[in-house]
Amino acid sequence: MRVRDKLTDGLPAPTPAEAKIVQLLLADYPLSGLGTAAQIAKRAGVSDPTVARLVAKLGYASFADFQAELLAELEARLHSPLLMMEARRVPAGDDHVARAYIRSATRRMADFSDKVTPAIFDQVEELVMEAPGRVYLLGGRFSRHLAGMLAGYLGQFREGVADLGLCSSETFDRLVDMGRRDVLIVFDYRRYQSDVVRFSEQAAERGVRLVLFTDPWLSPVAAGALHVLVAPVEVESPYDTFLPPLAQVEALCTLIVARRQERIEKRVVEFENAREANGVTMSGATMSGAATKDRNS
Repeated sequence: MRVRDKLTDGLPAPTPAEAKIVQLLLADYPLSGLGTAAQIAKRAGVSDPTVARLVAKLGYASFADFQAELLAELEARLHSPLLMMEARRVPAGDDHVARAYIRSATRRMADFSDKVTPAIFDQVEELVMEAPGRVYLLGGRFSRHLAGMLAGYLGQFREGVADLGLCSSETFDRLVDMGRRDVLIVFDYRRYQSDVVRFSEQAAERGVRLVLFTDPWLSPVAAGALHVLVAPVEVESPYDTFLPPLAQVEALCTLIVARRQERIEKRVVEFENAREANGVTMSGATMSGAATKDRNS
């Protein structure tokens, strides 16, 4: 169990003084826990022994052990592909790299499926589909592709969906039109992207409701998010995997269709009619004609 989880779910009956320390630690987690015990006590307005008692309640033999685990979590959050290339090097003589990776990703997905919380998908589905304003989507350098995929699906399900694309100076201009009626869905994974975090924080200040897709170490966007969907990302590769986050996206879309099928079908029919009228996608007749042409050529 991570330190954050222990602070939020694993702490038995904290005293009022201990609760002050917990609040302080969670306010800027994990950086808030990297000072000395005396500094933390002073900032929380409690005594030094209170910090020691809290650390013991959390299951640590000493404050140093507590801080060592915090530092390990911080290091994991900031891992870059360069740092992980050596750590995750496949030993010579092992299975083929591609096969080893796929097996690793398959195990990760199998473990993840048992930990999915249906209630949060229900809440996000309702928020997204019932929002009276617009639904905006934003991601980082790679995770923006997940945002774009979800935006493509949501655009078939409801009106007023906007994919903000790669964050830029023009993206921040969009904040002017955003408010309490709107929802912002953010994808942010380690190493978290500062412009995505800033945009999300400023959107939250304007009353926009945030939904965050992130990893177990939690993007800073989590502090202001109404709902947070966490997915594991570590596999046998220097790069984190987006397979579990992609599964979350597709699971959410499947839930939306299951709950609102009649409404969505009417909208999809209109899309299909527009596409067919403009030859956007290949119909059965088009493919049959192409096959006939090939046989006659």
